[in-house]
Amino acid sequence: MLDVLLLMPFLYFPEDKSQYIPSVLWLLAIILLCVLFFRWLKKYSQKEQMKTKELEERILRERQQENEKERP
Repeated sequence: MLDVLLLMPFLYFPEDKSQYIPSVLWLLAIILLCVLFFRWLKKYSQKEQMKTKELEERILRERQQENEKERP
């Protein structure tokens, strides 16, 4: 905790607040990219879930057909 207090005088806060503009723009751009990525990831995950569900149903159907053939 003492180290943090000792480093405080080295923080830089510019007098000209227009220097914050590029940083804010980069921050907004990164946040936007994160939101877009997570939306894409959610859609991709849902598609993979549907594929897996269809595969599972197909396997279960095939097993049921095999069981029906074994029990005449």
